[in-house]
Amino acid sequence: MAIIAAFALVRLGYDRWRGSPSLGGRPPLSEGLYEVVRVVDGDTLKVRAPDASERDLRSERGVRLRLLGIDCPESVKPNHPVEPWGPEAAEFTTKFIADRPVRLQFDGRRVDQYGRYLAYVFVDERMLNEELVREGLARVSTYPGDSQTMARRLRAAEDEARQNLRGIWSGRSRDLEHDR
Repeated sequence: MAIIAAFALVRLGYDRWRGSPSLGGRPPLSEGLYEVVRVVDGDTLKVRAPDASERDLRSERGVRLRLLGIDCPESVKPNHPVEPWGPEAAEFTTKFIADRPVRLQFDGRRVDQYGRYLAYVFVDERMLNEELVREGLARVSTYPGDSQTMARRLRAAEDEARQNLRGIWSGRSRDLEHDR
């Protein structure tokens, strides 16, 4: 038993070190088109798993997916206040998707430490990650090993948002605007 426990701990540590946490027995997602079953917040979605059961099809169960390379203000994080521009980011994501299928594109890191898939999300030819940054509803947040091409694309969108004082770069808190 001690050997099995030691092996399990070593494997868990290796997966975390390697940056590929276990998928918890779930089959891996492949790149392609998926139905969004729920927008959790600006940078987190649930997509229908390819092996969804009939019961899953009638519910909001799905595979959690985090938008890669960006970080939106919080709007639903437990024990954390709603941050300015968080609700707007979630609303933007909902409207951007508008019940259309999304195309997932993966990078070097496919899963984060919380077991969420990490992907660039496209509707038609437009990338949601990039559009959130361009609107000033997210900051660029890349890691070593992420695609430099995508990082440059996201940084260019962030520069545009900053120059045009959009969203989080406007210097205005949405809470103050709602109080007027």
